[in-house]
Amino acid sequence: MRREVCKCRSTKGDVSSSSQDPQPSKVGHGSVPHPRSGAQRASDKLYEEEEDDALPDSDTLPDSDDEVELDKPRPIQIVLAHEDDHNFELDESALEKILLQEHIKDLNIVVVSVAGAFRKGKSFLLDFMLRYMYNRTSPCWIGGNNEPLTGFTWRGGCERETTGIQIWSEVFVIDKPNGTKVAVLLMDTQGAFDSQSTIKDCATVFALSTMTSSVQVYNLSQNIQEDDLQHLQLFTEYGRLAMEEIYQKPFQTLMFLIRDWSYPYEHAYGLEGGRKFLEKRLQVKQNQHEELQNVRKHIHSCFSNLGCFLLPHPGLKVATNPNFDGRLNDIDEDFKNELRNLVPLLLAPENLVEKEISGSKVTCRDLVEYFKAYIKIYQGEELPHPKSMLQATAEANNLAAVAGAKDLYNKGMEQVCGGDKPYIAPSDLEQKHQDFRESAIRQFRSVKKMGGEEFCRRYQEQLEVEIDEIYANFVKHNDGKNIFYAARTPATLFAVMFAMYIISGLTGFLGMNSIAALCNLVLGMALISFCTWAYVKYSGEFREVGTAIDQIAEAIWEQVLKPMSDNLMEDHMRQSVKNSIKAGLTEQVAHHARLKTD
Repeated sequence: MRREVCKCRSTKGDVSSSSQDPQPSKVGHGSVPHPRSGAQRASDKLYEEEEDDALPDSDTLPDSDDEVELDKPRPIQIVLAHEDDHNFELDESALEKILLQEHIKDLNIVVVSVAGAFRKGKSFLLDFMLRYMYNRTSPCWIGGNNEPLTGFTWRGGCERETTGIQIWSEVFVIDKPNGTKVAVLLMDTQGAFDSQSTIKDCATVFALSTMTSSVQVYNLSQNIQEDDLQHLQLFTEYGRLAMEEIYQKPFQTLMFLIRDWSYPYEHAYGLEGGRKFLEKRLQVKQNQHEELQNVRKHIHSCFSNLGCFLLPHPGLKVATNPNFDGRLNDIDEDFKNELRNLVPLLLAPENLVEKEISGSKVTCRDLVEYFKAYIKIYQGEELPHPKSMLQATAEANNLAAVAGAKDLYNKGMEQVCGGDKPYIAPSDLEQKHQDFRESAIRQFRSVKKMGGEEFCRRYQEQLEVEIDEIYANFVKHNDGKNIFYAARTPATLFAVMFAMYIISGLTGFLGMNSIAALCNLVLGMALISFCTWAYVKYSGEFREVGTAIDQIAEAIWEQVLKPMSDNLMEDHMRQSVKNSIKAGLTEQVAHHARLKTD
């Protein structure tokens, strides 16, 4: 049966190739999409003339400022990646012109997205999905043997091609077996882990595509490694954080697509072999490390359906020929056979998975609003920034060293002035602080830390700031043990009341009644403040009021009473010195006078 189908394809390929230029333009750069084979393409209303079907160069894809024309199906960038500040922007007008078309805006939507590491063939796979969507009623949907592969831009090589998120400009309206119509949208995503993207960039693109898709194809190479699962855990958790309260599994279908599968003797190509392989990989075992168990439990808790498909290598011509343009003649037969099984598995009407959020089906109109809401979250600062394993480990390592050094400082200071220790002179306390501070910094430096000298220096500066804050608290605690410091507020208030009483009496006696009344007012306020302060200290209530009175009293003491007392003391000392000098001189003069008399 497969051989008959192949013959059919070869015939179609001859027809299609007759209508093509002998030298087709390079794939992804002005190439012509051939979603149907030659005879079907000639009759397709979507493609009136072959010249009109030309895709724009990837550099000329519509920007947010350009008008999105929907008469020529092509990839449209809806999430723009800004490399300078590593931020993402939603092209709302482009998204709305595609999804808010009158004939589809109220239909439930099916979103099939392909995500994974860069340069692993995501766009290449999506172009075969496009061929299926345009030719799904034909047994030869995969195209002719000499037909270049076009649609989403792709190319060979080691540098990334897709940035941000792209969708196909034509939304396909499909009749499901139950009679309902749904809209099918194909989504291409920026590859993860390229040399220009941060972990946050990768997490944002993967999370955003997973949140908005009903089927996420996780494109992997050769095997499912543990780091693939750990990255999946990080990215899905980043997506789950952005969603509101979740009472069920937040995402729908995840299809692990293992490219270049080299072990068909262990697990056969296709869905069944993939199912057995995935069960083995995601199995939670009793003797597993807790970290490995948590990764697998997390993945199971995030997705309603999990699947896996094993796809063989497409062949050496695909991998090594710089002029490969997607012709089936250059692709191995095993790959083509499995591709004929994979694409209908995702896109056949009976297999379509409608997008749901919180149990409710999403229409095209709804999806626009969800995109707007999600992109705002990722543009803000509400979510923690995901980090690389080295950075996360280095931060944890340095934070542990900071915590150990702070603990050493705290213990030393507690021995000096903590708890029930008696009051210590401020100068002695500061000396102890400097000693323990240096010991804590020495301990921090002695701990082996990751991240390099400059990275660790930031944490040493953080340690020094935190130690100074702790010292300020110890100073306050020590001052609280000083009976004179504790009596500063009532003494200050008493001094104010006494001064106002004397001044009021004198000014009243001299007939300055207005000044006397003002002094009496201040005296009354000081008396009320003293009574209030005493009640607060006794009852423990209205502590904010007590704190305010303490601050006012301290300000009066520092700004008025202390300078006055210092000046008085200085004047007294100066007068005492003068008197002593005068007395000394008088005594010497008297002594000389007695000597002369004698």
